[in-house]
Amino acid sequence: MNIPRVDLPRIVVVGCGFAGLKFVQTINSKQYQIVLLDKNNYHTFQPLMYQVATSGLEPDSITYPIRKIFKGKTRFHFRKTTVESIDTEKKEVHTTIGSIEYDHLVVALGATNNFFGNKDVERFAVPMKSLVESLQLRSMILQNFEEALNTSDIEEQNRLMNFVIVGGGATGVELAGALAELKAHVLPNDYPDLDIRRMEIHLVEGSDAVLGAMSDNSSKKSYAFLKKSGVNIWLSTRVESYDGDTVVTNKENFESKAVIWTAGVKARALPGLETGGSQNGRILIDDHAKAIAHDDVYVIGDMAEMRSEENPRGHAMMASVAGQQGHWLAKNFNALAKGKPTKPFTYKDKGTMATIGRNKAVVDLKKFSFSGYFAWLTWMFVHLMLLVDYRNRLIVFMNWAWRYIRYDRGSRLIIREYKRKGKKEEVPV
Repeated sequence: MNIPRVDLPRIVVVGCGFAGLKFVQTINSKQYQIVLLDKNNYHTFQPLMYQVATSGLEPDSITYPIRKIFKGKTRFHFRKTTVESIDTEKKEVHTTIGSIEYDHLVVALGATNNFFGNKDVERFAVPMKSLVESLQLRSMILQNFEEALNTSDIEEQNRLMNFVIVGGGATGVELAGALAELKAHVLPNDYPDLDIRRMEIHLVEGSDAVLGAMSDNSSKKSYAFLKKSGVNIWLSTRVESYDGDTVVTNKENFESKAVIWTAGVKARALPGLETGGSQNGRILIDDHAKAIAHDDVYVIGDMAEMRSEENPRGHAMMASVAGQQGHWLAKNFNALAKGKPTKPFTYKDKGTMATIGRNKAVVDLKKFSFSGYFAWLTWMFVHLMLLVDYRNRLIVFMNWAWRYIRYDRGSRLIIREYKRKGKKEEVPV
C-alpha cells in the first residue's frame, strides 16, 4: 500500500460510515498513525438516501470526498480498497490492493440488507442500503412509468405503477411518504398520458405497527399521516415470495414490478473475525469496544454488539449510536496516549424522528414526543446540521426550499439504468 512506517502506533480503520468518520475526526493523529480503508472514496449521509431514490436530491448532495474531509490531518492515510479478510494472529488486514499490518484495528463496516433467507425476494426486490442502490431505485421508479407509457396492456400498466414497500420502519415510512408526494404533485405533470390515479403505494409491515421502535404516539400519528396521503398499510403481513410480478404474503397478494425492500439489515461479515458468541452475525464486544474473541481489535457501529442490562441484545443499529461510539472510542485512544484512564461506553439517547412528507413528521425526545409541522421543521434542521459540510447543507436546503415553493423535484434523471432481472437464470450454451 506504500504507507510509511513511523515510530507511532498504527491504527487501521475499516469503513468510513458514521462510526469510522467520527473516530477519524476525533482521534489525535499526533499520537497515532491512522490508516483508513473504504471501498468508496466518499462518505454517504445515509438518512437522506431515500430522497435520492425518489428524485428529491442529487447524490452529491449527501456525499462528501473522504480525502477532503480529512484534508490537513497529519499522519493520516486513506486507501480506496475492499477489505477481504483479517489475520488477527499476524495482525494484518488483507485487501484487494495488498496487506497492511496494524497495532490496533477498528472495524466499522456497518450493515447490509437482510432478506432472511428468502432468495426469490433477494433476487427481484430492490434494496436501498447504499448510494448505488438508491440510484438504481430512482431509475427503476422512473423506468416503470416510461414502460407504462409504452404498453396498452392495462394489467401490465398496473403492475408497473403498483409499488410495494416491505418494512414499516423509518426508511419504509419515509419512502412511502415521498412516493405519495410524487404521485400527488409531480408525476401527473410529467406523465399526462397516464392516469396516475391508478398508481398504488402499499406499505407491508410484519408487526402490528409502523415505526414500532418509536413511541405509540409517533406510531399512530405516522400511520394517520400515511393513510391521509393515500398509502395502503398492511400490518401483521409477511412477504413469503416474489417472482418479479407477484408478491405473495400471508394475507394478500400484490401484482407489482416495483417491490422495495427495507425490512431488515444485518452486520457485514468479515472473514477472520469471530462473533465471540453473538447469534446474529454482529461482533460481541465489551464496554470498551474490544472484540471478545480478539486482541487489539475494536468494533463499533452496526457491526458491534455491546450487551448490558439495559440492552441485552446490544444497541440498536442506528446512525446516532455509531457516531457516538466512534467519537467515544477515539477519545479513549487519546486518553491512553496521555496515560489517562478510559471510560466505558454510555449511549446518550437524544431522540428519534421520521418524516412522512410535506409538513408531516414525528419526533420522540426523552420525555415527550410531538408531530406535525414543528416536528417536520425539527427533522429538517437536525438533518441539515448532521451533514458533513456547509456546501452540502446549502445545496440540500436550497433543494428543499425549491421543492416546498414549487411542488417540484428536479432530479428525475435515469442515469444508471436499472436492468430488470429475468424469471429464469440464463444458462450458458
